[in-house]
Amino acid sequence: MATSEPPQLAFAAREALIFASDDGLANKCEIDRYRASGPGGQHRNKTDSAVRLRLPSLGISAIAEDSRSQHDNKASAIRRMRAAIAVGVRAPIERDAFSPSVRLAAMLAAGTAPLGEKTRTKPEFWAAIAELLDLFWAHRSEVAATAQQLGVTTGALSKLLLHDDAVARAVNEMRRHFGNKPLVAR
Repeated sequence: MATSEPPQLAFAAREALIFASDDGLANKCEIDRYRASGPGGQHRNKTDSAVRLRLPSLGISAIAEDSRSQHDNKASAIRRMRAAIAVGVRAPIERDAFSPSVRLAAMLAAGTAPLGEKTRTKPEFWAAIAELLDLFWAHRSEVAATAQQLGVTTGALSKLLLHDDAVARAVNEMRRHFGNKPLVAR
């Protein structure tokens, strides 16, 4: 079953969202505050501490309800929104004219070793991932063709694409869209 195409946004407009300050990104979103359900003790349902950010024009949202602090949840939702924009919004590119940015080239050269949890909170990481996923989409989610254009091995590219759970889900959605089998870590 084919999935729908992801929303598209011009490269510069998407980067502006990814690199916006926390307040700037929050101001572009619709914000819902609500009471989270589920376990959490007697204080869980007494305050509207959960936060949902939405960009209806792109059809994406990010939710945080991990903390009892609305402030902490808003900060988490903003980080998750950056990731959602990077993995869920494509910028149209011309495959033949594509040249990786310095940011993407550095990430490809370093591999997955430096991509710890702290790195994945930075807008630079998400901008590089967004660019990589644009090229992957342009190559109809074919790992070999994408890797060849980037000058890396298919194994290195697969490892990078599967390193983060959100990115791996997006990659496998793309592969389903184009009728390819899902990538799995070996």
